[in-house]
Amino acid sequence: MEISSFLLPKDQVAFITSSMSMLQALEQLEQHHYTAIPIIDAEAKYIGTLSEGDLLWQLRKTPGLTFDNMQEVMVSEIQKHVHNESVLINAQMEDMLTLAADQNFVPVIDDSGMFLGIIRRKDIIEYYTRNITD
Repeated sequence: MEISSFLLPKDQVAFITSSMSMLQALEQLEQHHYTAIPIIDAEAKYIGTLSEGDLLWQLRKTPGLTFDNMQEVMVSEIQKHVHNESVLINAQMEDMLTLAADQNFVPVIDDSGMFLGIIRRKDIIEYYTRNITD
């Protein structure tokens, strides 16, 4: 089976850009009920994942930072504490499954690093649950 069969395409995935503010990132997480969200750069390349924890750590370590002035901090300035590895669209299933064991979602990229979408661990589990034979 190809990993592309599990792909939730970019146009169906919420993501943020590195040039967004911390407030905009928080709003995206809240709007989509996510605990983490992919980050892409201006060229639509995957550059990392931002988590709720990253936002909390930024609040804690930045004197004077409040919900009222979060728009002054850019996503690119926030230290990321979790590194979600990406997988190439033509990777082997084993590569994707190894990453999915430790990540809620696996970002999928092409050979040039362009963000294509994600594979959700939930979808993998549901697929294997439906297709298990005793």
